[in-house]
Formats: sequence, C-alpha cells, structure tokens
Amino acid sequence: MRAAVLVFPGSNCDRDLATAFRAAGFETDMVWHKDTSLPDGVDIVGVPGGFSYGDYLRCGAIAANSPICRALAAHAERGGFVFGPCNGFQILTETGLLPGALLRNAGLKYICRTVPLIVAEQDSVFTRGYAPGEEIRIPIAHHDGNYFADTDTLDRLEGEGLVAFRYAENPNGSQRDIAGILSPNRRVLGMMPHPERAADAGHGGTDGQRLFAHLTEALAAA
Repeated sequence: MRAAVLVFPGSNCDRDLATAFRAAGFETDMVWHKDTSLPDGVDIVGVPGGFSYGDYLRCGAIAANSPICRALAAHAERGGFVFGPCNGFQILTETGLLPGALLRNAGLKYICRTVPLIVAEQDSVFTRGYAPGEEIRIPIAHHDGNYFADTDTLDRLEGEGLVAFRYAENPNGSQRDIAGILSPNRRVLGMMPHPERAADAGHGGTDGQRLFAHLTEALAAA
C-alpha cells in the first residue's frame, strides 16, 4: 500500500501523519505543494494539519489553489482515498471535495487538548475499526474548527450516514457536534481532531491507531 502526504508552507503535522501511515505499513512519499502530480501507485493521499500558507485569507484557501491540489482533486474524482485532519479538513472544504466550512471557534480561542469523540458511522474504510457509537479520545489543536453548513447540507450528511465522528463534548461550536465527515462515496474523510497524534502509546493514547491500521487491512483486501 502506498500513501502520499502533501506538504505546504506552514504544514506542521506532515511528518506526524507520515509516521502514522508508515507505522501502519504504508510506503509513504512526501509531496511538495508545487508538484503537479502524485507518485504512481498512490492509494491514499494525506492532507496534513498545520497552518498552510500561514492561514492567510482563510484557513486552507490558498493551499486549495496550489498545483498539487489539482492532482489531489483528480485522485479523488477517480475514486482514490483521501484523509485530511485539521488544516487538511479545511483544505478539503476549500477544494470542494467536502461540503461546508470551518469557522472560528465559538469561544474565539485556540483549543489544544484531548477530547472525547463518538464514532457516528462505521460504514467506511476509515471507521470500520471502531464500534458504532464507541467513544474514543483524540487530540484537537485548532482555532478555526467550528464546522458550518446550511441546513439542507447538514440534513443530507446525516440522512446519508456521512457524519463520521461527533464531539461528545462540543469544544468549538460545530453544528450538530460534527467533528468529521465523509464524501458521498465514503472515500474522502475530513476531521478536525488529529488521530495521527493518538497512534503511538508514547503520545499518551492509541485510539487513532485503529484508523490507520484498518486502512491498511481494507486497502490490502481491496
């Protein structure tokens, strides 16, 4: 299995994400934002957390218009898998690969702590390693993690089972406690929490490890 992790100016979780992929058995390439194509044979693209382009304009907006994101969109359109935590989620909404937007936290403060999440949907390669309704603990670190979408979009996400994770204790004001969502084909996941920071016992928790481990199993089986 092969993963590619995109790298933008201001990314600071790219190596964390690559480490989590490698620990799960993926061969992993780092791909610079000015590149115009992904490596051959890539199964999944990781869009990392951080502060791409310094979060100027809107979080993720400049990154979404970088050369590599055209290749990212093409990869997703042909059915490739994509995972974007934190700033990666912001970039995925800015590219239109996922609906909605991430606004400033309701309390107008940066939040950095481990929070409880509820696994809201098991039917995806990202979440099948968890039990439906299971509570897991995953770190967050964001200033603009308040998920917003219009009512029709929220109803569609819930009606089609595309809400992957919810906050058990909403830290940022996200509508309907949404912490992560899936694309209609369930091959793109964006979430504000950082499972790559909970994939090693040395980090204080391993609830994120199952997401990466199951990805390996599911993609190998496919």
